[in-house]
Amino acid sequence: MNYELFIARRIISAKKYKSSISAPIIKIAIVAIAIGMIMMIVSIATGVGLQNKIREKISAFNGHITISNYDTNFSTDSQIPISKNQDFYPNFTSVEGIKHIQITALKGGIIRTATDFEGIVLKGVGADYDWHYFQDFLVEGTLPDFSNTLNADLIISQYLANRLQLKIGDKIITHFFNDKNTNKPRSIGFDLVGIYNSGFQEFDEQFVIADIRHIQRINKWDADQVGGFEVFVNDFDDLDPIGLKVYNVIDSKLDAQTIRQKYFSIFEWLGLFDFNIALIIGIMILVASINMITALLVLILERTQMIGVLKSLGSTNKSIRKIFIYNAMYLISVGLFWGNLIALVLLFLQKQFHLITLDPATYYVSEAPIYLSFKYILFLNVGTFLLCLIMLLIPSFIISKIDPVKAMRFE
Repeated sequence: MNYELFIARRIISAKKYKSSISAPIIKIAIVAIAIGMIMMIVSIATGVGLQNKIREKISAFNGHITISNYDTNFSTDSQIPISKNQDFYPNFTSVEGIKHIQITALKGGIIRTATDFEGIVLKGVGADYDWHYFQDFLVEGTLPDFSNTLNADLIISQYLANRLQLKIGDKIITHFFNDKNTNKPRSIGFDLVGIYNSGFQEFDEQFVIADIRHIQRINKWDADQVGGFEVFVNDFDDLDPIGLKVYNVIDSKLDAQTIRQKYFSIFEWLGLFDFNIALIIGIMILVASINMITALLVLILERTQMIGVLKSLGSTNKSIRKIFIYNAMYLISVGLFWGNLIALVLLFLQKQFHLITLDPATYYVSEAPIYLSFKYILFLNVGTFLLCLIMLLIPSFIISKIDPVKAMRFE
């Protein structure tokens, strides 16, 4: 029988223990651990959730890696066409870790209505386009299908639809200018079939999506000419090394750029979240550990007579330390339990009802996104438990300094 565990259980279950002087201090220690766990879980869930959501939105409009002509500048009307007859298309097999590749083209234009007009960027896509992200963004209508004959289907953002007072089924007249003949615009009538809202205003206020064959006809490109390629990787954490490999294997006249490089300032800002999360975790564990050390010292002081009796009966310092460590383990477990329960309830409420809203102009999302993973919750619990326990070993050595004769006389 593990008599140290037996005595620890008796101490925990004793009514006198629950109403002792140390009871308020113990409760404060438990509350500190619970609050610390809530803060850690919420900070990771919201921080990583925001990183993932912004990354997904940027990827929806750019892919993870963009391949374009080296001479193409940042103007949407100056794309130098690339032949899609490349070794890496339609299957990029020369580099591991690539999930999908698709063709795209961009063309600047103007949407004009009876009362208003708005500058836009027409993004042309083909039958190979991955609509995965836009399925989540779609708020009204349907996604277009460009796998068959050329059609006039178009989707625009809710931002543009509201500004231009457009609705599903409307005919949208869009005007485009060619570099060769800027005085004579080319007009195309599109059918509005879908409205999306990514929450990323930088993209929503510009991009409309239609069949890439419209851009090929406007620019007088051949059927095999495109503006560029968008590449998606299996694991975003491997983006930088995969991006370098892609750059090395493509033709020397082509350039490959990851979205980290293209939107460097945004990803630098997102990187600050990792530091903030690590700082919060460190502070919370430190506060919880200090509270547990205080609680353990009070417990030892309150049980000085018991320590003296146990020593006089032949118990070793190690055995007595184990009694108090078992007691502390119980208190830590209680704090972790309530911390996890409250944190998960709060995160569930946010995920279902979007109680906390954010300014899209600043955070690129309209509500605080939530990321939940069993791995990081388990890591936080095990890490917090072990670190608190290790820090409790130091004050537990005070037991070895207690003289049994003086302890039994202690009042």
